[in-house]
Amino acid sequence: MSDFFHSACGARVFRAKDISEQSPWQEMTPGGEIYEGGTSRLTKTGEWRSDVPVWDPAKCRQCLLCAPFCPDSSIPVETGLRKDFDLDHCKGCGICAEVCPFHAIEMKPEVRE
Repeated sequence: MSDFFHSACGARVFRAKDISEQSPWQEMTPGGEIYEGGTSRLTKTGEWRSDVPVWDPAKCRQCLLCAPFCPDSSIPVETGLRKDFDLDHCKGCGICAEVCPFHAIEMKPEVRE
């Protein structure tokens, strides 16, 4: 693990990628705050969802109206075309289904095994 120091207080803190259940609380930042950027991809928030979006590529016209409305950036767009959902980060809010004018996204209850 590389050392990372808080700029305000100078205390050594863990990098987000190094935090685990075995991390001593004494070495954590106050409130468990993360001071480095680009760490949201490490937290898989999709486990919180109760409804899951289902995308029908046959109905999709690639208008891309859904992508900017997604509050979790869970609709990847590559070379001008949307791809299937990033379900690791989608929380199932259903905004994408509401804004799709072609009904290419349907919210369904999540089935977990």
